[in-house]
Amino acid sequence: MADVALPSSPIPAKKKNSRKVLKQKKASTSEANVLAQALTESSPAEILPPPSETDPMKENSEILSSAKKVKGKAARGGKQQAAAKQQESFDKELEQMQEMLQKLKLEKEKTEEMLKEKDDMLKAREEELENKGKEQEKLQAELKKLQKLKEFKPNLNFQILKDNEQDDKDKKKKKKGGAEKKRPSQPYILWYKDQWAEMKKENPNADFKEVSVILGAKWKTVSAEEKKPYEEKYQAEKEAYLQVMAKEKRETEAMKLLEDDQKQKTAMELLEQYLQFKHEVEDQGNKKTKKEKDPLKPKQPMSAFFIYSNERRSALVAENKTILEVAKITGEEWKNMTEKKKAPYEEIAKKNKENYLIEMEAYKLKKEEEASHIKKEEEELLKLHKQEAMQLLKKKEKTENIIKKTKEIKQKKKKDQTVDPNKPKKPASSFLLFSKETRKSLMEERPGTNNSTITALISVKWKELSEEERQVWNSKAAEAMDAYKKEMEEYNKSCAAAAGTSA
Repeated sequence: MADVALPSSPIPAKKKNSRKVLKQKKASTSEANVLAQALTESSPAEILPPPSETDPMKENSEILSSAKKVKGKAARGGKQQAAAKQQESFDKELEQMQEMLQKLKLEKEKTEEMLKEKDDMLKAREEELENKGKEQEKLQAELKKLQKLKEFKPNLNFQILKDNEQDDKDKKKKKKGGAEKKRPSQPYILWYKDQWAEMKKENPNADFKEVSVILGAKWKTVSAEEKKPYEEKYQAEKEAYLQVMAKEKRETEAMKLLEDDQKQKTAMELLEQYLQFKHEVEDQGNKKTKKEKDPLKPKQPMSAFFIYSNERRSALVAENKTILEVAKITGEEWKNMTEKKKAPYEEIAKKNKENYLIEMEAYKLKKEEEASHIKKEEEELLKLHKQEAMQLLKKKEKTENIIKKTKEIKQKKKKDQTVDPNKPKKPASSFLLFSKETRKSLMEERPGTNNSTITALISVKWKELSEEERQVWNSKAAEAMDAYKKEMEEYNKSCAAAAGTSA
């Protein structure tokens, strides 16, 4: 048996059963509970297969497959319960989330409303600010215009007003103690002045009161012949005074007339100039106008420092120095300079100042001459104005006399024309007819009322009348007017016949 040679090709080995016996897993507590519940619910026939006389391996596999089925059922039941619990918790969470969403929606709506209100408030505030800004701009523009219009200077000579001011000043001076035409003294005062010295010699110890009492008593004893020269002197002075006062009064009236006439003319000229200036201001804008200087007025001389700085400036500018640097350098140099170096510049400044003073004296003299010349011209103009004023016054007096005469003539004619008692009277109007009747009724209804209240009530009632009611009164007035016209025709015929017979 040992010497038997084995074939070279290997003998195929018998295939073993590949299915291994499944080891039972250790079930968890939850799975064990589910499995026990499934076993209790299922019948033993379902769990264990019926006994068979077949191979035990098959039996084992069948047992295992049945156990798997039971386990799958139990797992499905557990999953369904877990899914149900999860669904319940999900539904609760969903409800909570929906409630939260509703709350959030409400809060969102409230916040949106609040934001809208705030936006509206902000917009209104912005509009107010814009309007205020526009108003401020307008006001600033108007203010600038007004400030510019303040610079308006009319090119008119208010000669008459100046003359009147001068007259007022002269009058004030006269009141203070200047030359003024005094009122004439009474005859007693003139006699009193003449007798004062003699009476004082006779009574040297007497005071003013005693002397005046003595003279008063003596004046009573003076005869008419002695009083006559003093009375004549008084009358002559009085006439001269009245003539002067009448002349002055006439001149003042004439000047007032001329002043009124000139005021109208100057007002129109002023208006034209103002409108022209306003138009120029609107065109030019905000350009500042410089004050006009007198070109003939001599310029003030430079000081010694300025003479030195002008001399030094050209050299410093050549070194490309700025204006500020030039000023600083020249100032420091001038401070550090000795009096000997400053002396020539100070001498030049002194000479320039002397020349300036001489020129200023000549300029002032020239200005005084011009002022005196202008004053003379003003006096001549015043004379001319007075002549014009007198002419105007004469014209006014002529017109007033003409008007006065015409009035007197009309009044004489009215007096001469006697009213004929036979002449028919003009009839009353519709309102007067209505007022007569209504007045009677109102006086009866309201006794003791004033005439003014009754007339007011009558006018109110007349306004309240309708057209038909008014037509009644209008027809009555028309009838009365027709009758008046007929009576006037007959009256005129009778007057004509009477005039023919008298002729």
